[in-house]
Amino acid sequence: MLVGLVKFLFWFFFISYLIKMLSRLLAPILIKRFASKMQDRFGQQFNQHNQNQQSQNEQEGKVTLEKTKASTKTKSDNLGDYVDFEEVEE
Repeated sequence: MLVGLVKFLFWFFFISYLIKMLSRLLAPILIKRFASKMQDRFGQQFNQHNQNQQSQNEQEGKVTLEKTKASTKTKSDNLGDYVDFEEVEE
């Protein structure tokens, strides 16, 4: 029984030490890869935004007027009856 416990502790500490060493080696690589992917995404969004701005700048100086339909009803048409009241002091 004691031999099994010693074997378990040995493998547990060996594997945890191995994971620690691998993470020290692999973590910087994974972080750099993640950062470069995010940088590429940002660059794509920035370029897409610049293309939209350039297409809008090509039409600079062009004026368009859009007419909106004016409502013929006023707000007070739907309010109902007005009842005047006075406060009564007791």
